[in-house]
Amino acid sequence: MTLLSVNIDHIATLREARRTNEPDPAAAAAICELAGAHGITVHLRGDRRHIQHRDIKILRETIKTKLNMEMAATDEMIGIALDVIPDQVTLVPELPGEITTTGGLDCTHNQPAITNAIKRLQSVNIAVSLFIDPAEQQIRAALGLGASTIELNTARYSDGTLTNRPTQEGSEALDAVRQAAELAHSRTMRVLAGHGLTYRNVRAIAEIPEIVELNIGHNIIARSALVGLDRAVRDMLALLEETKDVPPRFHRSGGI
Repeated sequence: MTLLSVNIDHIATLREARRTNEPDPAAAAAICELAGAHGITVHLRGDRRHIQHRDIKILRETIKTKLNMEMAATDEMIGIALDVIPDQVTLVPELPGEITTTGGLDCTHNQPAITNAIKRLQSVNIAVSLFIDPAEQQIRAALGLGASTIELNTARYSDGTLTNRPTQEGSEALDAVRQAAELAHSRTMRVLAGHGLTYRNVRAIAEIPEIVELNIGHNIIARSALVGLDRAVRDMLALLEETKDVPPRFHRSGGI
């Protein structure tokens, strides 16, 4: 099966809607792990719209699987990551006022900032992933920057598969993700994917053999409002139970 990292940002979104202390992202992370999730993802944004610095510190102390911190390649965020030491940092683009991440990191521009972030994070043994669009140009640029792990942006595929009806856009976007995964894997890169994936469209992405892990958040949290978080995670994991062999679940202690 393909590994699943659950993004719990929108647990914090609910909390921040009332500026209160519930629901607690740390409690949500524990439920996700107990349900079988292989990792927890959070995006610490510059505007602090959901996840807060304090959340990252608490999650670092409580998560038993893998903590993946999404962030922009800024000095502020790098400093926080160097303080918290998540297991993985995923560098993403960030625009003021955007509802969600609107595209992949452009590895053909701002190369000094991206390279600096990669080097500083890797210097303390933090694994670094670059969130990029499924395009050959971006993969080759990411390689040139020293990246060994990428997360392919599935937004276009997700937008083209919101319903169960086949669309040309969805088919073309799936082909683009598949080709990008094959190219990256052939260059010995570790390939992840995510953005906008749902229970309806995730299986086709999970069936791409080169993709070893998916980051999924909004659709799981949305479903959890109706059926509970434990079941929502288990339902997604059931869809990912394919024939692909995967490594054992990651634990901070290095054990299984």
